[in-house]
Amino acid sequence: MERAIAKPSFIDTIKTVFAGAIGIRRKADHERAPLNPLHLIFAGVIFAVLFIFTLLTIVRIVLS
Repeated sequence: MERAIAKPSFIDTIKTVFAGAIGIRRKADHERAPLNPLHLIFAGVIFAVLFIFTLLTIVRIVLS
């Protein structure tokens, strides 16, 4: 019996981007995750912007 493929959610995409950024994503998770490409691009851009702002904030705190 085949399992029904779950509809991709934005929360699943956020989890995927975060796990990929810190390098803990398993191959099995990658193979079975039905991700929406638009969600993936949007989440990646948001994560990159937040990461840059976090680094800039840390640098400003350390240098002040």
